[in-house]
Amino acid sequence: MKILALETAAKAVSAAVTEDGKVLASGYQDTGLTHSATLMPIVEALFKNTGLTPRDLDAVAVSAGPGSFTGIRIGVSAAKGIAFAIEKPAAAVSTLAALARNVVFFDGLIVCAMDARRQQVYNALFAAQDGRLTRLTPDRAIALSDLAEELRADPRPKIIVGDGANLCHNHLTAASIPARLAPPHLIMQNAMSVALEAESLAAHGALVSAQDLAPVYLRPPQAEQLRR
Repeated sequence: MKILALETAAKAVSAAVTEDGKVLASGYQDTGLTHSATLMPIVEALFKNTGLTPRDLDAVAVSAGPGSFTGIRIGVSAAKGIAFAIEKPAAAVSTLAALARNVVFFDGLIVCAMDARRQQVYNALFAAQDGRLTRLTPDRAIALSDLAEELRADPRPKIIVGDGANLCHNHLTAASIPARLAPPHLIMQNAMSVALEAESLAAHGALVSAQDLAPVYLRPPQAEQLRR
């Protein structure tokens, strides 16, 4: 199964093409430029360098949230457009589930953390054992203090991954809760893990049509809150 995956949910932007768990090509950029300016050139380079065309794909995957409201909209819009054009299904991948796949080799508790500001993180917890993941919580926005109390009672070794990993690690350290950071090259969101999570969704019959592909927000945008 060939999958084009897009990751725009945080500061960095990336895209990857995989086939049956093997990464055929990937591109990553974290230079401060806008995703709207960098995403499609990366995608075009992937097709050029692999010799594939969009019609060769079996599905299009995207990190659908949680994350940056603008970033998510850019990624989902791009994925919808490509999937519509080639008439192929799409995968709405949890940003946090994809992050967990970055460190699936770690036996213990994976703490996925994205900075949600206001001393909160977008978080999900996963148990990892022998390369297999088990989701323990839904995706959620949670106060760092509440997350620390939840983790305090769990004796398993812990690893933190995501753009909020350092924020979370500092808070847990101050609370005397031992945890380690993921290696620097694995700590951030990336499209390769989005593609691997999409393969799992496909295996469970959880792909959707381009029309039904939608972003996932755990809380309303700040502008909407201010309006209310």
